[in-house]
Amino acid sequence: MKPDFAAMVKYFKFEGDFLDAQPYGFGHINDTYAAYFRKAGGLVNRYILQRINHNVFKHPERLMQNIERVTAHLRKKIIAAGGDPERETLNLIPTVDAKTFYRTHDGNYWRAYGFIEGALTYEVVETLDHVYNAAKAFGKFQKLLSDFPAEQLYETIPNFHHTRKRFEAFVEAVERDVENRAQSVGDEIEFVEKRAEDASVLVDLLEQGKLPELVTHNDTKLNNVMIDDETGEGVCVIDVDTVMSGLSLYDFGDSVRSGANPAAEDERDLSKVCIDLEIFDRFAHGYLDAARDFLTSTEVDYLPFSAKLMTFECGMRFLTDHLNGDVYFKIHRVNHNLDRCRTQFKMVRDMEEKFDQMVRIVEKHR
Repeated sequence: MKPDFAAMVKYFKFEGDFLDAQPYGFGHINDTYAAYFRKAGGLVNRYILQRINHNVFKHPERLMQNIERVTAHLRKKIIAAGGDPERETLNLIPTVDAKTFYRTHDGNYWRAYGFIEGALTYEVVETLDHVYNAAKAFGKFQKLLSDFPAEQLYETIPNFHHTRKRFEAFVEAVERDVENRAQSVGDEIEFVEKRAEDASVLVDLLEQGKLPELVTHNDTKLNNVMIDDETGEGVCVIDVDTVMSGLSLYDFGDSVRSGANPAAEDERDLSKVCIDLEIFDRFAHGYLDAARDFLTSTEVDYLPFSAKLMTFECGMRFLTDHLNGDVYFKIHRVNHNLDRCRTQFKMVRDMEEKFDQMVRIVEKHR
């Protein structure tokens, strides 16, 4: 049922007279709309109006507290640097009672942002310049938040990139084998078991104090960066629901995993799956141009490994869900999670074969 937008918008401090609201974007979790308002003089203004998926995000109040704190910090740093805070960070529109969200009588949570005009997100990377500028935007995002006390943020998804715990969940899924699928995926199980030691590397370094914990985005797909229509630069990092404490390496590694493979995430023809080193070069270049002066030497050392680890972790999660009966990731065909797993594992193999080249690329830009 379509929301009653005319009633909804009265609870937010929007400027102008409400005209209409239409679905907007490609998000799979929250329901997102562009809301149109006519201001004095006839100018039409847009806002983003979003229903938070409280089945995924169990504590919307804490989630919104995270976003309020992070965007306020970003805004302050952008202003101090002489930037444009209306375009370079998300800006929450408060409710009429000065809250960051409105809860309806039927228990739904809504929030609103200012609309960033003159920029778009891209589902498919169109140029290598987009890769460079998106990676640079993620690096800048981390840099601006590098002095924010990460411990103040609510952990939106506990142990999200705790790869050792992901491995333990995989082992449990194999042992339980609730769908009797383990026998048919012996090669994939062996693939994970042979790389068991990789799962603890970054977690161990964190626990040993050799890697700093800081604020991370945790969903660094290229379509979470708005690209300026005229300059092609990365203007603003969006979709900050999963911002919480973590490692810089998680964000870099996952952006490479999702962006440097020219094939689809569920590609069945594994001959199409690889890490494109030209794309990886642009990732490393853009990210380090923004982040090299605040990253530690150890963080830079482990950038190539992080790409492999985040890809391995994602494949392991797909395999775990396949063994558990496809209870977490939505599937659209039989063995869909297994196809996704195999794609990730093929990319891991390719990274292992090209690892020395990846290291040389990082050294070139460090």
